[in-house]
Amino acid sequence: MKKKLLYTLLSVILGIAAGCKKDFLDRQPLSQVAPSAAFRSEAELRLYTQSFYDRMLPNADNDDKGFSLYNEGIDNIIKNSLPVELTGNRTIPVSGGGWNWSELRNVIYFIQYHQRGGLDPSITNKYLAVAKFFRAYFYYNMVARFGDVPWYGEVIEPADSASLQKPRDPRTLVMDSVLADIDFAIANASTTKDNGADQITKWTALALKSRICLFEGTFRKYHTELNLPNANKFLEECVKASEELISKGGYTISKTGDQPYRDLFASYSANSNEVLLARQYSTALQIFHNVNYYTITPSYGKPGLEKKFVNSYLMKDGTRFTDKAGYATMQFSEETLNRDPRLAQTIRTPGYTRIGSTVKRFPDFGATVTGYQITKYVTGEVDDSFTKSYNPLIIFRYAEVLLNLAEAKAELGTLQQSDIDKTILLTRDRVGMPNLNMAAANANPDPYLANQYKNVTGSNKGVILEIRRERRIELVMENFRWNDLMRWKEGKLLEDQFKGMYFPGPGKYDLDGDAKDDIWIYTGTKPTDPGYHYLKLGTDIDLENGVNGGNVVINKNITKKFDETKDYLYPIPSGEILLNPKLTQNPYWK
Repeated sequence: MKKKLLYTLLSVILGIAAGCKKDFLDRQPLSQVAPSAAFRSEAELRLYTQSFYDRMLPNADNDDKGFSLYNEGIDNIIKNSLPVELTGNRTIPVSGGGWNWSELRNVIYFIQYHQRGGLDPSITNKYLAVAKFFRAYFYYNMVARFGDVPWYGEVIEPADSASLQKPRDPRTLVMDSVLADIDFAIANASTTKDNGADQITKWTALALKSRICLFEGTFRKYHTELNLPNANKFLEECVKASEELISKGGYTISKTGDQPYRDLFASYSANSNEVLLARQYSTALQIFHNVNYYTITPSYGKPGLEKKFVNSYLMKDGTRFTDKAGYATMQFSEETLNRDPRLAQTIRTPGYTRIGSTVKRFPDFGATVTGYQITKYVTGEVDDSFTKSYNPLIIFRYAEVLLNLAEAKAELGTLQQSDIDKTILLTRDRVGMPNLNMAAANANPDPYLANQYKNVTGSNKGVILEIRRERRIELVMENFRWNDLMRWKEGKLLEDQFKGMYFPGPGKYDLDGDAKDDIWIYTGTKPTDPGYHYLKLGTDIDLENGVNGGNVVINKNITKKFDETKDYLYPIPSGEILLNPKLTQNPYWK
């Protein structure tokens, strides 16, 4: 980890974005470095490609493309404000908005000139594989956001007006080019398993291909209005990449720790049995993120899981919680009893204690709007200060690949119980949950999920719904939900009223099951009895039916809107179209 970070810091100091020269004291101005003077040693190749990691991989906080490794919003995690994607108030920006190509130029520069040093391809190809991995990664994210985008295969010089004013290329051409890049990376990247989980390898490239192809295959399948061909081709490529990683990569699902799902994310070092790539942080280099502070203070929106999501967690015996009589009006200590253990390893449930502490803590409504207070990624109290967390944040892990394989095969109609036994079984077995039975799921699709995912049809409807359940639970807070809803064409789910815990009305409530009341929802004058967390109805907390109780409702006075005709893609900034009239705007954006 330190080696990677030091390389990155050096890359900034040396300004290698336009190329490297072996003799630092004889360095020419970067604008004048000739390609023939660059990449004359393996060290220069390594140093240049190392710069891609920090600049192009997602980080802890949202960037202008909405990437984040824990700061997820949408309908998994609810906050006290809504992003514009949910309110229908998105407008066409003048600039920015994710339409940023600067980092791509650095990658293409390397692809174009990496052989100018005359090194043997046995040396250069493994670094070219890294560059093509990052170009594929860049374009996958751009296509997911904008649809058709210009494909650039060579560095554009300032005087090349034709290339600077290039129109958008069809999505089909771009994604075929992405496949070619990622296939090259798979064939040429290092096959050595990276125990530090901070370098691109063949296995990381396979994981990226699995992710890309599942997205593109399902997007094309469900967005029939776009008439995009070859949906099955991409799903089949997802299957191939996933199966190769599973059979040859040597990765497993981690069962380390008393609470293995929680501990995978709270560990100060990436578990290389499951983690293929993580963004690293360091106390020695003073590089931190903010996840502890994010979950325990009101400063970051008071995040909490949404009610329908909590309802989707199965019972510990594998039966459906939403099949239980009276599930909708169960109070917290009852609704969290005997559920999938991942629920208690993702939020505070009765009996919760912080890592390194024996003090039992109930959900703090001062830090969560829904009452379902997040604990995923949260480490010990010593890291609670502002920007003091330094556990690695996972970008690619084995569990995602397992879920990708199961979903791709289900969508293709080729899924067998034996496939579930090597995918879903493993993610559930980590926490002692029963396996998914494909025949039973298809014979009796869950009506609660079917009411949400209305586009799922066919003989595999039941098992597809169950795979979506598993994916949402296993990958929550890892920045997948938006893309999942977009590719499934389920944006209308974002219009639903977001809710939290159920309370029958004002009164005192025990949230940790210790027979002692913890919070007091009151009306009128605030009580003076000590020992409670007070919440004034209508001010600190809103219930669906006011004094008659109901679920907590969040942002109740804000109307949410998702426009099915245009909101599955983002708009092209107006300033870019002024600069390049050959760019066309996405449909129905005005």
